[in-house]
This record gives sequence, C-alpha cells and structure tokens, in this order.
Amino acid sequence: MHPAPFPSPRGRRRRLANTHRSPTPPVPTRNPEPNARTPVQRRPHAAAMLSPSASGGESSPSAPQVEARRIVVTHRLPLHAEPNPAAPYGFDFSIDADALPHQLSRGLTGPVVFVGALPSAAASIPPSEELAAELLARFSCSPVFLDPGHHKDFYDGFCKHYLWPMLHYLLPHTPSSSGGGGRSFDAELYRSYLTAITKFADRVFELLSPDEDHVFIHDYHLWALPTILRHKSPRVRMCFFLHSPFPTSELFRAIPIREELLRALLNADLVGFHTYDYARHFLSACTRLLGVSSHTRRGYIGIDYFGRSVVVKILSIGVDMGQLREVLSLPETAAKAKEIATKFAGRQVLLGVDDIDLFKGIDLKLTAMERLLESRPDLRGEVVLVQINNPARSPGRDIDTVRAEVHAMRDRINVRFGLPGYEPIVMIDDPLTMHEKLAFYTSADICIVTAVRDGLNRTPYIYTVCRQEGPIASGVAGAPRESAIVLSEFVGCSPSLSGAVRVNPWNVDDVAEGMSSALRLNQHDRQMRQEKHYSYVITHDIAYWGRSLEQDLQRASKDHASMNILSVGLAMNFRIVVLGPNFQKLSPGHIDPSYHRTGNRLILLDYDGTVVMPQGMITRHPDQELIGVLNELCSDPKNTVFVVSGRRKDELAQWLAPCERLGICAEHGYFTRWSRDSPWESPNLMVDFEWKNIVEPIMKHYSEVTDGSYIEAKETALVWHYEDADLDFGSCQSKELQDHLLNVLAKEPVSVKRGHQIVEVKSQEVGKGTAVLNLIETMVARGSIPDFILCIGDDGSDEDMFEAITASSSKSAFLESAEIFACTVGNKPSQAKYYLEDPTDVLKMLKGLTDSKVQQPLGGGSQLHVSSEDPFE
Repeated sequence: MHPAPFPSPRGRRRRLANTHRSPTPPVPTRNPEPNARTPVQRRPHAAAMLSPSASGGESSPSAPQVEARRIVVTHRLPLHAEPNPAAPYGFDFSIDADALPHQLSRGLTGPVVFVGALPSAAASIPPSEELAAELLARFSCSPVFLDPGHHKDFYDGFCKHYLWPMLHYLLPHTPSSSGGGGRSFDAELYRSYLTAITKFADRVFELLSPDEDHVFIHDYHLWALPTILRHKSPRVRMCFFLHSPFPTSELFRAIPIREELLRALLNADLVGFHTYDYARHFLSACTRLLGVSSHTRRGYIGIDYFGRSVVVKILSIGVDMGQLREVLSLPETAAKAKEIATKFAGRQVLLGVDDIDLFKGIDLKLTAMERLLESRPDLRGEVVLVQINNPARSPGRDIDTVRAEVHAMRDRINVRFGLPGYEPIVMIDDPLTMHEKLAFYTSADICIVTAVRDGLNRTPYIYTVCRQEGPIASGVAGAPRESAIVLSEFVGCSPSLSGAVRVNPWNVDDVAEGMSSALRLNQHDRQMRQEKHYSYVITHDIAYWGRSLEQDLQRASKDHASMNILSVGLAMNFRIVVLGPNFQKLSPGHIDPSYHRTGNRLILLDYDGTVVMPQGMITRHPDQELIGVLNELCSDPKNTVFVVSGRRKDELAQWLAPCERLGICAEHGYFTRWSRDSPWESPNLMVDFEWKNIVEPIMKHYSEVTDGSYIEAKETALVWHYEDADLDFGSCQSKELQDHLLNVLAKEPVSVKRGHQIVEVKSQEVGKGTAVLNLIETMVARGSIPDFILCIGDDGSDEDMFEAITASSSKSAFLESAEIFACTVGNKPSQAKYYLEDPTDVLKMLKGLTDSKVQQPLGGGSQLHVSSEDPFE
C-alpha cells in the first residue's frame, strides 16, 4: 500500500564498504570534555565479517569475539551543540546530561552507543562521515543526518501533527483541523517519514553485530524502525518502548496504516508500555486487526506471532537519582530554594510543571484553581499556584493557541482574586536551569498534574525526590519530610503513586476538591504519603528500569542464535517466521522423484484453508481449477485421493460431486466413502452422543450474549463459531466457553478444543488421525500397501493426521520404506516436516505432480514474498 523505501543492494554494498574504514579517521584534535562518555570504537559490521546462513542468520563459528553493546536509538542524540564559527563544523558538541536518551542508558550493561538525529541547533550540518566518526569516538553518539526540510516533514509533519495527536485521542475530523493540532493522514508525509526511518536503520545497521548487540528503540517517532531494521538484520535483538499513550483499538483502527504500525511493533522482541491500560489497548488492537492472540505465562505477557513470542512489558520509567542528587547538592539550588521560600513565606505553594501542548491540561488546572478560590474565600491570599511552562518542543498554531489561552486565564484570575502583593497564579514561561526548577520542586507544598492524556510524565517522581532530599529552607532539620500530590488518573505514573489524590482532570469540580483535600491534609498524612512514594521512587529509578528492560530483552531473544527463520513479506508488511529445525518448504525436488517412482500412492487433503482459501468467502464451493486438479490426480490408477475435512458429509458430497473417483472423510473421518457412488461408512464405535443435550444449551447461551456468533450442528460434533463477532470479545468468550464446557463435561468421553475462531466439542474416538489410520489399514487389508503418502492440512485438527503418519508406532500398518510427506499450509510451528505458503501453492504443487512440463512459478494469487529462492521457479 505504502511501500517503505528500503535501500537497494547497491546502497547496502556501499555502506558495508564504509564500515571497513580505519576505526579512527583523521579528525581535528580537541581536548575531551569532562562529561564525554568512554569512547566506543566502530566495529566492522557483522555482514562484513561473517558468512550469512541460508536461514537468514549472520553468525559463523569463525566470527571474532566482540563485547556486546547496547544501541539506544532515539529521535535526538543526547548532545549540546553550541555555535562556534571557529570550530571545524561550526559547533562545539558536548554531552547533555539532562537529555532523556542519556538517562535511558542508565542500568544497561556493557558499552552504550546512541543513535539519533543531531540537536536542532546543528540540524543544518551537511552529512559528514568524518563528523559521524568523531562523535562516535568522543561521545558514543552516531548521528543520523536529515536535512532540515526532510526533518520537518518527518517530525513536525507526520510525527508531531499526525501520529502524536492520534495517540492522544485527537481525531482529525476535518482537513482544516491541523490548526487544532491534528492533521489528516498524508501519504506523502508518510513516505517521507519512512525514508527518514530508513536512515535511522542504516545507521544502526552499520554499528550492529546482531549476535551480541541489543537495540533499544524509544518512542513513537521511530515506530516503523523495528520492521525496517528486522528486514536488514533478521536476528537482531530488539526492544521498542512506547513513551506515549496507546489509544483504544476503536480509535487506533481509524489510522489508515494501522496494520503496518502494529506489525512494526510485533517485529520487535519486546514491546514496552508505561501502564497496563496502554498494553491492554495494544493487545486488543492486535487481536481485532491482525487476529493474533496473547497469553500469560509465569507473569509475562506474550503474543504468538509466526513462531515467535513477542514479550509485552509494563513498567513506568523512573528518575535519574544520581543526576537529581548531584543538582540538589549544589549551593545554587539551596540559594534558589531559600529565595523561593522567602518570596512565598506564609503561603502554601501549589506547583505545576508542564510542556505547553494540548494534552497537559494547564487550562483545566487554572480553571480548577479559580473554582477553588470561589468556593473557599478563606484561601485567597493563602495559596499560590506556580505554573512552570516548559518550552514547546515543536512550533505550531496549536501551541500558540494554548499559550495565549492560559495567559488570558492567568490574567483574569489574578485580576479577580489578586490582592496588593498577592497574585494567585504565578506563571513562568522563561526557560529555567535544572537547579532552578528543582528548587521550585523542593519548595512546593503540593504538586499538581492535570494532564488529560500522558505517557511519560515523571513530574511527581521528581517532586517526591526533591521533597525528600532537597534543601528545605524552612522547618526543623532532620524532621520527616512531607508532600502531597494531586494527580490525573490519565497519567502513566498514576498507578505507581497510590498515596496521591487522584482526580479526573475533565471534572473541574473534582480537581478543585482534590486541591482542597490536599491542602487540608495534616502533617502526619503528608509524611506518610511522602514516605510511601519515596520508597517506590528510589527502588524504581531509571537504572532499575534499564536493568529490568535489558533482562527481559535477553530473555525474549535468548534463542535467536539457533532460530531457523524465513523472511516473508514486502516493505512494511515484512516479518520473519520462525520454523522448526527440520522445517522446509516442499519443493518439486523433494516430492517429484518420490511421486514418479512409487506405484501405490495415498494423497490426503484437508479442505478449508488447504485447497480453498480460508477467508473472504461466504461459501466454500470449489472452483473449476480445483475440480480439474482433483480429477487429474484421481484419474491415475496408482493414486488413492481423499479429502479429509471436519465439514458435514452432505455439503462435501454436494461440492465435490464432479469428482467421481475422489474419496471423502467427513466430520473428521467419522463418515467415509471411497468414491462418489460408494456408500457412506462409519467406524464400529460405541459412540454416545447424549453429551449434546448438555452442550447445546450452553453454546446457545453464549451465542445469545455474543453478537455475531453461531452454532454449527454436526452429527458427531457441535461447533461454536465467532469469526463474525468482535474478535477480542469473541476470543474472551471462547476461553470462558471452553472452561465452562470442560467443567461440565469432565466425566464425558468428549474433547473440547479451541481452534481458529471456533470452540468444538466432539467424541474422543473421532479424529482425523484415527480416520487416516483406518484408511491405511483398509488399503493394507485389500492388498494395496501404500508406498507414498502425501498429507496436507492447515490447522490443529490436521496435526492429528501428521502425527498418525509420522509416529513410529503407526508405521506397523504399512511398509517402513513408505515415502511420507507431511505438509502444513502456512509458516507456523507444526509436526509436519514441510510447508507451503497458501492454497495457491498447494494447487500448483498438486498440478505439478501430474504435469510433465516445466513447472510454472508460484505467485498467482499469493500476496507473500519470500526472500529465499522460490523452489518452484
């Protein structure tokens, strides 16, 4: 739909050649900055050192041992860029210790390398490999060069004014709504965004040694990076952490590229969120839009995705305790705190620290303050709200509108409730130094956060640390510290601070009452809340967050080196499929020689999803091509061909009536006929179907309460379908139904299984595996011992067939030398040894068995691209 501009092979060869340059190119000599990181030398890329395996790996026993690195990828590098005309590149660079990317590296083991765009002040510097090498050597920073125009489209255009508002629940209802912060989807901006992301991937790929390094990708700006990086390095060990909210699936589905964005996150090994709500919305979107399910095992949430388990982690990011303690200990901080205490002596200080944007709820906070002063006249002159507005990260009319609105509200409230020498609202727009800001945190009696939607917000954490360890200008030395927090329930850190006064920021009266409650707290309550919050914050700081993230990524990617993988899909639909160690695509070279040298062949074919497409069809009538292929196979006297299906015998008989010599096993083999004119047979089993009287009312109840579901009644089974229901709700209902049925049928001789959007109950004696063994035994009894067996199916019921023909215990029924081909449809874990992509591949393979001409390439109707050589070409 919107193909990603992945680099051409020529571009890749050029990059690999660049990585062979001298580790330290000649650069101007400078004195190292005191806060520069330990230099990390550039290594030759793994692709230049190692021989890639056929399965997409980059490892080799002869590879040199190198120390594993942690590659932290963010929008901007953690650098300061001060203009200096005398400097070689026009700027003096230094590490920005306050930058979040720098803090995110805390807790990571091994050398850390940062990848990101240059600071905005230095964005006009043209691409320079010499500058890149210098920044890497001096600061462990590897820059991504984006020209200002391209960066504007990437960040201001797509990220900040489309993706960011959508994640914060702001839908662009009209084309002109961009003035309000959210613009409509623009395919050109999306292509520009993907081009920029490809440059990030190129830079990471140059540094990457996939068998040792770990890649940590941060936030929504780099959402597409996991797909593009996985395309370049299938075995990369990769984490993506979203520091923004993840909206409900109902809103997320409004994004035109919704599937591409979901698949991008699923291309990571670990996906992180700040709260369970955000993770829950992500899981729901995956179920509803991609049909993939999640599971919980030993406390970890995982998503089963093409043979991999993608780990979902929930952990709010903490603060950098070392940095805070360093700044809090400065004499400048103590002096500023004393100045603030003197200025607001005798008054209680409420503090808000927010970015200027649509979702921080500054206007709601001011309105609540106004309501508080209205309802409690006794507080006039006694309380003051200090609102610190951080500089806007991106310009726009929406930012200007918010700033103008809050300034107007400040002026109105101050005029209405101000007194000589007293203004209830003190608003600070000028940038503050770190020590000045921490002094305000230290001096504030109450911290107020009223964001209406926020992911990464550490303001309450910082406030808690400052109140505990900061220089309190007033009070008794050594006395227990106090604090109070009024906190929006929509902020990512809210679940972690159980002692906060939680409020709904949209309810102004609720916020005003929260402020009033916080002001009324006695000294003991404030001390207890401070102690509780501080205990959490110091044990869950950013170093703990980094260690925990790294440990879980190592656990999620521990099997990467031994994975047998297949690369599938084009552009943003790219993914890898993890296969079994002996799993391989069924090619003519595998099956044709065996087919032509054997004389008594048994061919077993599932129906839905194997010889007909499983989705997008109201009915499953076979087309003329399928009928022709089946008749061609049946016309060979050496072949015995059966369709083995769970469908009812009457509909299979009707659909396959043109195939005179075709055998059918219906309802998982309970009913069998050897040709169109043969009678239906059933096994001599003492099967009791009284259990249907128990199951049917239960299924009927679940159908009534699950819109879109229905019951299929077979002679030997009852099936509850929910493919037309809401997939998320249907999946939950299917689990509940299965548990319910297992409980009431515990003493009945039946099996209760969940399949693809179904729950099926059938007798234990009935199954495709049993049916296949019965067919073979009948053939042996007739003196027709099969020496070739081809069995193809696509779902869990077909695994019984694969087990029946491959298990050593079943081989007594026929020759040990029989050539067996068990083949599943789709790339997924299976007991079969072989796979084919889809029913189109199956038909081409079957047609090829009877066609002596050169095989035609696969691809008609298939939407998948396989990066390895196609065996049918």
